[in-house]
Amino acid sequence: DVISAEFKKPGNKIGYIQPKYDENGLPDFDSVKAVFRTVEKLIKEKKGVSVGSVANGGVAEGIFKMAIGNGIGFRFLDGVDADALFGRGYGSFILELSEAIPCTDGMTPLGFTTEEAAITLRGESIVLSELRTLYDSKLESVYRHKTNDDSAVPALRFERKNVCIKPNGRHASPHVLIPVFPGTNCEFDSARAMRLAGAEPEILVINNLSAKSIEDSVNAFSDRLAQSQILFIPGGFSGGDEPEGSAKLIASFMRSSRAADGIMELLNKRDGLILGICNGFQALVKLGLVPFGRIMTADESCPTLTYNTIGLHRSRLVHTRAASNLSPWLMYRELGSVATVPVSHGEGRFVCSDEMLKSLIENGQIAFQYCDADGVPSMSTDVNPNGSVMAIEGITSPDGRVLGKMAHSERTGNNLYRNVPGKGESCIFRAAVDYFRA
Repeated sequence: DVISAEFKKPGNKIGYIQPKYDENGLPDFDSVKAVFRTVEKLIKEKKGVSVGSVANGGVAEGIFKMAIGNGIGFRFLDGVDADALFGRGYGSFILELSEAIPCTDGMTPLGFTTEEAAITLRGESIVLSELRTLYDSKLESVYRHKTNDDSAVPALRFERKNVCIKPNGRHASPHVLIPVFPGTNCEFDSARAMRLAGAEPEILVINNLSAKSIEDSVNAFSDRLAQSQILFIPGGFSGGDEPEGSAKLIASFMRSSRAADGIMELLNKRDGLILGICNGFQALVKLGLVPFGRIMTADESCPTLTYNTIGLHRSRLVHTRAASNLSPWLMYRELGSVATVPVSHGEGRFVCSDEMLKSLIENGQIAFQYCDADGVPSMSTDVNPNGSVMAIEGITSPDGRVLGKMAHSERTGNNLYRNVPGKGESCIFRAAVDYFRA
């Protein structure tokens, strides 16, 4: 069973279970197995609501990390040995127990969770926010993960009263073509998300080992696209994230005459949809499909996606707010609604000229903005992980049929992010399917 490593509820007892150690301080193997069996039993019986393993920092580190996860405090029992809290405890676990469950099965009582967001020992308390600040800043001078820009950003809102975009033909289960390039790694998540929404996904591997294999792949791509209603370019690191701009491999492939003709036919003659996430978003920008809605040669006036402001890869959960209802993909995202979505990218910062930004805002092409849990967009690194202008996370083509976004809406599942509040964004896939059913 999947279980949280963060405290879940104030007022629960917290216990500590550890194996026996030999004269060298190493855990006895049979004892470790017994500890694992006990922990597994408590989880299966729903008596253990959260479990954290003890690492080099000992119990103190474990309590701290479990507390900051959901902002739930902790109070140690008066009899706890403070010196022992920082000792290494290989093979040990901290367990949050459900109500009325005593610390049994060889567990040592540690204390209980509290509403007050602080850690308390023998009458002395340290609030979690202070500890979190110290924790975040310790290595900031070495591994910078924040910027000084925390300026506010306007919360954009574009509402089109009469959404009249319709497909050219109905499809109960629209076919989705998902091309896989060398370095793509999100094809299965993407296919699963579309399948759960009611579509029929098809994964097509693009072979670039020789000129002949590339030609064959272009032909196969074009043939399958002609039978598809949706093109979904998934995330990953195509071409190993080529220097000075990732997704060049994808863009080069799709600029070939037959592939490009097929893409424009999908949009202009069959009113199909296109989605690009992360690496796929980068490809759509390079092709011009967002924000222009057509394949074109980019120049210095075009927007781009470049290195994150801090110069490092970001992998975390973010909040995004819906800023427009222009696109069919946004049919089920209420304006201003907030979703919790994972990101994982090194080149996700959207930049463009002031003139282009003004045009995107006026036309309602800014689909999503990075924001905090309350829906407030900002340039703060805690909110906007890459430093995108206007906190832009996703944009569309002028008619909304093409959507590009950085956050991985497809990375959803029943046992993912169980300790994280907020809804995901799987509704964009359902919206695309229902677009063809209307």
